Amino acid sequence: MRIIEISNFISEDRIKELEATNKDDALSEMIELISTSDNILNIKAFKKSILKREKLMSTGIGYGIAVPHAKIKECSDFVIAIGRLSTPIEYESIDDKPVNLIFMIGASDHQDKEYIRLLSRLVLRLKDKKILKQLAKAKNSNEIYQLITNSK
Repeated sequence: MRIIEISNFISEDRIKELEATNKDDALSEMIELISTSDNILNIKAFKKSILKREKLMSTGIGYGIAVPHAKIKECSDFVIAIGRLSTPIEYESIDDKPVNLIFMIGASDHQDKEYIRLLSRLVLRLKDKKILKQLAKAKNSNEIYQLITNSK
């Protein structure tokens, strides 16, 4: 069984300050950002899957965070993209609070157990209030990268 480390699937070039003012635009920006990864082999299928998942149920998990995610067969391995919004947006989150951090995850449709482990690890990290405050104050993508990937 492979060890799942968040740092293996994030790179600084997939961390961005988003310009979106609504959920649809934020998802579009995030899909464009994640498409820079060689792991997503069919971006149209990935986009369709992300949008279908969001229609089923919002991925706004509370605490100002959304984790849109999709598994498709045309994905060679996990990939994570991170977007931060200077002005939070309405996202239909479970706590009804606006979102200012979006973590998009792509995975292969055969990575079920690893997928759950990666998602769980990321969500546990994000529910740490100290980390959330530091993410809000981070000055650049390197600081965001360090906060997410440093497991303490």
